[in-house]
Parts: sequence; structure tokens; C-alpha cells
Amino acid sequence: MTSGSGFLLRLGDQGPVQQSQVSCGAACLTVARMLVNPQFARWITTGQGPHVDAPPGPTEAERFAAYERVVMNRTNRLYAGGRRLNLPWPKTLGTPPWGAKKELEFGAARRGSEYTVEVVRGSRTRQLRAAHARLVELVDEGEPALLYAGSAVLPRHVALVLPGDGESTLEVYDPATGLVTLLDEERFARRRLRLSGWDVPWFVVQPDGLRRVQAFGFSTGMSTASRTSGVSASA
Repeated sequence: MTSGSGFLLRLGDQGPVQQSQVSCGAACLTVARMLVNPQFARWITTGQGPHVDAPPGPTEAERFAAYERVVMNRTNRLYAGGRRLNLPWPKTLGTPPWGAKKELEFGAARRGSEYTVEVVRGSRTRQLRAAHARLVELVDEGEPALLYAGSAVLPRHVALVLPGDGESTLEVYDPATGLVTLLDEERFARRRLRLSGWDVPWFVVQPDGLRRVQAFGFSTGMSTASRTSGVSASA
């Protein structure tokens, strides 16, 4: 959905749908950019304004698909956004977490945000609860996370984790359906994600938290300020 201030996604909303079988990660990263960059979101949704590094398209779906391809080119090639060295990855296998991390830092999150890749596959229930709590602490407007989910043996799907409407909640955008649902602790900790048929959390690409620490005048540790008081910036 859109508002006067830009593009928003909230619980129950229908967002864009990924335009290929392997572009779930690229779709999430494109939506993340739309959430943080109103001009970019306006071009995707209306076709108006500069489209910068994406080819033009006559419909919203075609413009979204075009930018998905731009994103996947960046996340999977030797040099990611900003000409940063990257480990190449076959596009047929989707978006690698390390490439997604670089894309989030290259304008798909607030300027100055940095990300880490956390492996949660193999974690026990207690550890998964702690990982979910950490996401609640870190995920903020303009600083989403990516959740890689799959089967017991392979990661197969990527979703975008968004701040929820509450102090201990998260929401998740599933690019396969476009729907935004709750990502509650129990689903996460019990490996019952139900994201397009995939249940097991594998990786989380999440903010490192340092941007807000520095913004609130701390040199180390995490800020305890509420998520609604984060410093805003645009990509």
C-alpha cells in the first residue's frame, strides 16, 4: 500500500509478488528499497519520476520485475553495489545472504546501516527464541531483516522481516504471495514458519544495531531507545 509519505506495508497488506521462481530474495530487497526511498517507490507503483538504474516498464509488475533483475545482478556478481568485492553466486540458486547484506547496505535500508549474517539453522528452541527477541530489538522502520527459510536440509525461500505493531512483535512479508503476516516467537522457535510451505529458519540478515547506538550517543552496546524513536534517513 502507499501513503502520502511513501510506500508502507503493514499486517494484512498485499504487497508486490516476486516475478520469477528464484527472485524471492531480490523481491524482498526491492520492497525494502521501496520502504526507505519514496521516489523509488513512486516510480515502481506509478511509473513517474527517475528510474535510475532500472529499465523502464509499462506496468507496475513489469517495473518491479525489471528491478528484481537489477538487484539479482548486483547481489550475485563479483562486485556488488558500490563496487564492493562479493562472492559470485549462480542466479539459478537465488540470492546469497552475503550479497543480500551488501544490497541492504547499498540503499535498501537507512543510509549508514550495516548488517550481519547470522546462522540460526541447528539452533535449539531456546536459542531460536533468543534470536527472535534479538530481531525484535534490531528491526526498525528502514532497517528490516531478511529471513532465509527452508526444509531440514536446504534453505529455499527468503522473506522480509518488518517491525510489528507492538514492543515484542514482528511482521513478515512473503514475496511468493505478497502477504504480510505476523512472525511470532512460537512459529520461529518451533520451526513452523509456514512461509510458502517452508518452516525451518536458516539464516537471518539483520542490522548490527550500531547505527542507532551511535545516533543516541553510545560508543558500544545496544541502544535501549524504543523503535519509534530511531533517527530517520532516506536512501
